[in-house]
Amino acid sequence: MRLNYSIIVGLVIILFPALTYSQITDTITIHHKYYSTTFSKSKHFPVVVKYWLTKTMLDCEHRYKRSNKFKPDPLISDYTNLDMDYKNSGYDRGHQMDAHDCACDSIAMVESFYYSNVAPQLPALNRSGWKKLEEYTRKLAKEYDSVLVWCGSVAFENKYIGRVAVPNYCWKIIYIKKFSIIKAYSFRNDIIPSGELRYFEVSVDSIRDLSGYIFIAK
Repeated sequence: MRLNYSIIVGLVIILFPALTYSQITDTITIHHKYYSTTFSKSKHFPVVVKYWLTKTMLDCEHRYKRSNKFKPDPLISDYTNLDMDYKNSGYDRGHQMDAHDCACDSIAMVESFYYSNVAPQLPALNRSGWKKLEEYTRKLAKEYDSVLVWCGSVAFENKYIGRVAVPNYCWKIIYIKKFSIIKAYSFRNDIIPSGELRYFEVSVDSIRDLSGYIFIAK
């Protein structure tokens, strides 16, 4: 389903979890310098990552080199020691908050490579549609000073790489506060045909139905 972006005048978007008791007990929410993550202990990937991306975060004189050192999140190390699960799996470690967005801060760069910030994505998604959306998110942040982002993954099938569930869908919501504009995107985590991002635009309600989270204007 393809819909145009929504314009919400004079409202603030908040994330409200509408989950079952089992889902609530399965997740842990932790906060890092640039992002917060709600991590599934059973699926071993983040179901929601939330962050602000600002023009200031992207424009700096010195940018730190991409580390490429994925590591356990020290706050939930028992659940995120996942190197061997991803090794030779055929899946990319798909960043939720992109490492490029953290390159102006050494701490943020390290934290972007925590496994609490990645989910299994096929290369066809991670290196194509998802990458295009990351680039577009940066464009919006530079143009409008800041954007608020939620992104996550959803797994319906009993498919795993080691202990890590393989998502069926990966999604992202971008809120441009300056003009109260909200845009939402959803990708199947399979062979993604090349095409413009507009082909993957969906409604916020469809993300709610997919993820179990409600995005409320309040």
